[in-house]
Amino acid sequence: MTHAHSPVPSTPPRSSSSPAVPPDDADAIRSQVRAGYGRIAEAGSWSAAQSESAPDSGCCGGGGCCGPTAFSPGELVSAIGYAADDLAALPEGANLGLSCGNPTAIAALRPGEVVLDLGAGAGFDCFVAGPKVGAAGRVIGVDMTAEMLATARRNVAGYRARSGLDNVEFRLGEIEHLPVADASVDVVISNCVINLSPDKSQVWREIARVLRPGGRVAVSDLALLRPLPESVRADVEALIGCVAGAILVEEFRGMIEAAGFAEIELTSKPEYVKAMTNWEDPLYRRILAALPESRCASEFITSLDIAARKPRGR
Repeated sequence: MTHAHSPVPSTPPRSSSSPAVPPDDADAIRSQVRAGYGRIAEAGSWSAAQSESAPDSGCCGGGGCCGPTAFSPGELVSAIGYAADDLAALPEGANLGLSCGNPTAIAALRPGEVVLDLGAGAGFDCFVAGPKVGAAGRVIGVDMTAEMLATARRNVAGYRARSGLDNVEFRLGEIEHLPVADASVDVVISNCVINLSPDKSQVWREIARVLRPGGRVAVSDLALLRPLPESVRADVEALIGCVAGAILVEEFRGMIEAAGFAEIELTSKPEYVKAMTNWEDPLYRRILAALPESRCASEFITSLDIAARKPRGR
């Protein structure tokens, strides 16, 4: 499957679909997400977590970010643009089927760069990035879920054996409070994770803090083209599936600008959501059922590539 990329016009930020989350609710959201992704790590993939759920537990019993049920994790990453060469050093168990894009492709990584992956999960994009930056580079993955972190660290040995490199590490932490020094990173990547944060503006401020002047951002995430029905936004499983926490495209732009970034490019890829619907992912079936008659999910939700740069003077 190929994606037709369409530039997203610059429009003023709007906050109607992203109400402020009180601190107590923010903690509850993090707990829900942490528990859901812990189950995915233990099951070995998003689709496996679904199949292990009780029949009446809904979409996925707390399921995963953006993976299909009818397709394997390998088929998913091929469909969204990862080439065979990208996956050559990938250890078994690193691909949990949680991607909604290919941020390493957007990043155009170069040898010797230091890369930070937000919400690294089992290490998939870190292990894709490692060979691109080479022995002189470094890749740091951050995740707040202990089970994911343990899986990623176990996967390091397989990555070393396949690549001959020892340039990937994983740290426990929240993406709103990154365990990374100021101005120490060349590139920040993330794959369908920022939507899970109850304080997305703080995430972008943290990205700006850790990037060196002139450093760049390459993010794939889900965004809204129009507000979702409240029944979808209140669905915990949709939250863990990166949908209920999605914000409008123009809100993304406003947050990135407010954090001080320049050269912001937002590229919408609605074909991802169309494919998920065609693959009959149960989460997207539930969303379709909640939408007004004759509407389709891709009219509301899009996969979004985000590229930006921290000005050299900051």
